[in-house]
Amino acid sequence: MFLSSVSRRAGLALLGTLVLAQAHALDITGAGATFPYPIYAKWAEAYKTASGNGLNYQSIGSGGGIKQIKAKTVDFGATDKPLTKAELDKDQLLQWPMVVGGVVPVVNLQGIASGQIKLSGALLADIYLGKVKKWNDPAIAALNKGVALPNQDILVVSRSDGSGTTFIFTNYLSKVSSEWKDKVGNDTSVRWPAGINGKGNEGVASYVRQQSGAIGYVEYAYALQNKMTYVQLKNRDGQFVAPNDKSFGAAAANGNWKADAGFYEILTDEPGKASWPITGATFILMHKTQEHPDHAKVALDFFAWAYVHGGKAALALDYIPMPDNVVKLVESEWKRSLKDASGKPVR
Repeated sequence: MFLSSVSRRAGLALLGTLVLAQAHALDITGAGATFPYPIYAKWAEAYKTASGNGLNYQSIGSGGGIKQIKAKTVDFGATDKPLTKAELDKDQLLQWPMVVGGVVPVVNLQGIASGQIKLSGALLADIYLGKVKKWNDPAIAALNKGVALPNQDILVVSRSDGSGTTFIFTNYLSKVSSEWKDKVGNDTSVRWPAGINGKGNEGVASYVRQQSGAIGYVEYAYALQNKMTYVQLKNRDGQFVAPNDKSFGAAAANGNWKADAGFYEILTDEPGKASWPITGATFILMHKTQEHPDHAKVALDFFAWAYVHGGKAALALDYIPMPDNVVKLVESEWKRSLKDASGKPVR
């Protein structure tokens, strides 16, 4: 389990920053991924109390967040699909990770509790390909001996919008199923072979809750908040694991974060007996040259505050705070790369 910590000096410096911010309170704007929305909302509420500065975050999907930051209509964008170094350089953007979380398959089956249904990655891909159509299909029954599987059609639910959650999910399916990789692929938006679509984690969660026999994929916090039934998944080491902070943390422990690569890292299908196979980080995007350095500074103050003080709230929602060594790399990169028009660091 990772928790961020700071020295006494850094804590006092941050306190001074917050006091100063309270004297010049302003609101910052962000848009993008729905995956981190629950924790960003929690952080924003607490940060408003601490500093007086507000955050207006639009949960519109990673694709929308990338478009809005490129168009400079928000102070920061948020995406669960990390941009490559080439993509970042093209638009002169800086990218860094904020927290790690998990994407989980959720089902609506009468009499079935969370963790009672077990699936492998290949079987999950076949369900989403429309090849496995019934819940009592022999392939599902073989992994779930003793479970009363209904003779019921499977209703596949997926995302209709450009989504980092979809990117993480389809990245995993592409790693565990060559057929999925060849026929559907991996992106924030794909042509789904079967089922119905909902907008956002909220839309998928709503459809799954309403439709008996449904299966969907959502960020874990949405599964918890909506009391949804999640499945166990067979990971790369052949172990069936449940989604939780320990299994997300086990996958995140294998992350290889490099500032010179734009912190590009995908955490799906990671090795480790305890690793949850559909784990991913969520990222922030900001322009390296800031036209509004006062807004940029408050945004960075918010993210710095979240790294220091947001770990408990993150863990409560089953996100994993970034390791201390990654936070130090990120904050060094802020000083090196985020500047005003004159070339002066904004923070």
